[in-house]
Amino acid sequence: MARRTVQLRVGGQTYRVVTSASDEELQRLAAVVDQKLATVVPAGRAVTPQAMLLAAIALAHDLEQERSRTALIAGRARDAFGRILQRVDAVLGVGPDSPSSGEANGSAP
Repeated sequence: MARRTVQLRVGGQTYRVVTSASDEELQRLAAVVDQKLATVVPAGRAVTPQAMLLAAIALAHDLEQERSRTALIAGRARDAFGRILQRVDAVLGVGPDSPSSGEANGSAP
């Protein structure tokens, strides 16, 4: 994808960004940043570099929380699938707890 200059409006200011990303994606992300800025800057106040930093830190914190939740859910899903596979193996008579598991795969117990 060709690189081009895109104008984004965040915190009441316009920024030019050279990118290969789509306009829609950048505008959507700029809107997320703008929304976060609105939560840290009182209405009618100018957006300072400190406010931008605070919004960036708040977004990074949100991202870390989402990653933690995702990891927790993935771990629970792995555990649940493991238990399901153990039950299926038990019903089929295969798996590490089965006395015939060595015979089923051609190896000695």
